[in-house]
Amino acid sequence: MKATCKHHILHFKSPSGTSRGILKTKDTWFIVLNDNGKTGIGECGMFRGLSSDDRPDFENKLQWVCDNINLGLDVLLLELLAFPSIEFGLEMAFKSLESQDGFELFPSEFTKNEAPIPINGLIWMGSEAFMKQQIKAKLEAGFSCIKMKIGAIDFQRELELLKSIRQEFSAKDIELRVDANGAFSPSEALEKLKQLSEYDLHSIEQPIKQGQFDAMTRLCEETPLPIALDEELIGVFSVTDKQELLQIIKPQYIILKPTLVGGFRSSEAWITIAEQQNIGWWITSALESNIGLNAIAQWTYTLKSSLPQGLGTGGLFTNNFDSPLVVKNGTLRYEKDTSWNFNI
Repeated sequence: MKATCKHHILHFKSPSGTSRGILKTKDTWFIVLNDNGKTGIGECGMFRGLSSDDRPDFENKLQWVCDNINLGLDVLLLELLAFPSIEFGLEMAFKSLESQDGFELFPSEFTKNEAPIPINGLIWMGSEAFMKQQIKAKLEAGFSCIKMKIGAIDFQRELELLKSIRQEFSAKDIELRVDANGAFSPSEALEKLKQLSEYDLHSIEQPIKQGQFDAMTRLCEETPLPIALDEELIGVFSVTDKQELLQIIKPQYIILKPTLVGGFRSSEAWITIAEQQNIGWWITSALESNIGLNAIAQWTYTLKSSLPQGLGTGGLFTNNFDSPLVVKNGTLRYEKDTSWNFNI
């Protein structure tokens, strides 16, 4: 077996705002396996400024994996605990190699285009007018769950946006999630959550920055609004540490991004621990190309979650790869009559 790694820069169609700044491009890397004429592709979508493997030796480690690919998946994964996006890319590549066409990794009703996955419509941060425009477009596109990133513009104006949605649509009509990406300070967070809770929100992601365990624990205990941990899970590698984090903080939900938490196996470990503690969960992509999104979506369908998932990011880039993944009526579908075009 031979393995090569390739770097690719994804370009956003329009700059996308988060509380960490404006995103215009996104680095990603591919592991390409070749074995007796078969090909496997995996994506290592390391996220600058967020991934725990955003470190100077990332590309050296990726090359080491390719040079030592014949050690096999299980041995290599043991060497990659501190490199979650490479873990995921490697898992994906081996799964791709085993598949019939390199792309149908988890055959199911989803990949037969018989069952779509409900997803949330993502509203990026920006001016009030820009956010209103996005909300209108998502509602017109048939989404019944909207996730709005908050924390970049004036908080009162963000409340007004939520109020305007609720004046037109009840919680039965539209599920509203908000994502603060750690934008609130611990001293102000509870008061802001009280104000947000007036708009029948489903949940808020990561209200304060990760790593503030005492503050987050108090917040999860006192909150009037369900809290979902997201960035908090990054860099937590062992099963023991995962159990301890959830037992201490006791969030209402966790959000799993396989690229950031170490792939399928690590995500499934989080799910098992969460369910043992009656903590809800859903899956979200982390701005991967359609290669990574495809793997995440197919795997997510097999988990049979009833919640809308965060998988609607495939249309963000000008130079993504043609794929069967299509967003329609607030769902992600796998339309098999569309062929893949992976060419870098």
